[in-house]
Amino acid sequence: MIFITAKFPVLPEHADAWPELSREFTEATRAEEGCLWFDWSRSLDDPNEYVLVEAFRDDAAGGAHVQSVHFQKATSELPAYLAETPRIVNMSVPGTEWSRLGEMEVRARD
Repeated sequence: MIFITAKFPVLPEHADAWPELSREFTEATRAEEGCLWFDWSRSLDDPNEYVLVEAFRDDAAGGAHVQSVHFQKATSELPAYLAETPRIVNMSVPGTEWSRLGEMEVRARD
């Protein structure tokens, strides 16, 4: 799979609205056939930073994503709400699902 994590530094005046500002892009991406997940989180340390964790089935799915109409629209509209260019890590990794974090295994509760 193609595994991507990106940090989006949002302008302070738009930080609370970011989930709504990015909603159309998020929903369209999640509907893509090759999208495995596309999840936003807000930083605990910086309320103006959102972290996007996304994954696509393979290179073809990732390519289809960046060629999509909604991706083109997002890349033309969303930068107006950002304080700086997002930072990204993009890797190909084996598998198509999250693995369990064995070091924090939750034991059965009675």
